[in-house]
Amino acid sequence: MPFQKNNKLGALPFNDEPFDASPVCFKVKKGVKDKLKAVPNWQERLREFVDNLIEGVDE
Repeated sequence: MPFQKNNKLGALPFNDEPFDASPVCFKVKKGVKDKLKAVPNWQERLREFVDNLIEGVDE
């Protein structure tokens, strides 16, 4: 059964602005990835940290 357009039960965005289509990737030391995934709400907290990190940097 196809998913109907304008369905109210579909996935909703988490934020007001859409995310970039290409992710930011970087290498970390061994064991950091597992520890990071154990932190509650780690993705949103990391996004906020990056926003604060680049705040005020000239483009």
